[in-house]
Amino acid sequence: MKLHEIKEILEAEIICDDTNLEIEIKMGCGADLMSDVLAFIKSESLLLTGLINPQVIRTAEMADIKAICFVRGKMPLSETIKLAKEKRIPLFSTKLPMYESCGRLYQKGLSGCSEYKDK
Repeated sequence: MKLHEIKEILEAEIICDDTNLEIEIKMGCGADLMSDVLAFIKSESLLLTGLINPQVIRTAEMADIKAICFVRGKMPLSETIKLAKEKRIPLFSTKLPMYESCGRLYQKGLSGCSEYKDK
């Protein structure tokens, strides 16, 4: 699924101006515990989270996460945005809660990390 599709499904706002909306996302993960993200997420994923601090970007970089969407209308701290731009990690924000965000994406065909099969 392309980022532009995810943006539409989640009615999300782009946070970083230079976001490439053609990036392919292979699966999604919703989590606020970065230790869970490191333990369970696979590369080329979208992370949905309510955490807005720079640690989210550092975790995304280590786990090869392709994009992050902040849920519940949260906006990241300015240092988080700056670090995301440096690392070229697209950021979005949706007013939807995490449960509904994950559900919408799953319903539209985005796999979860536990069921993704490399094709």
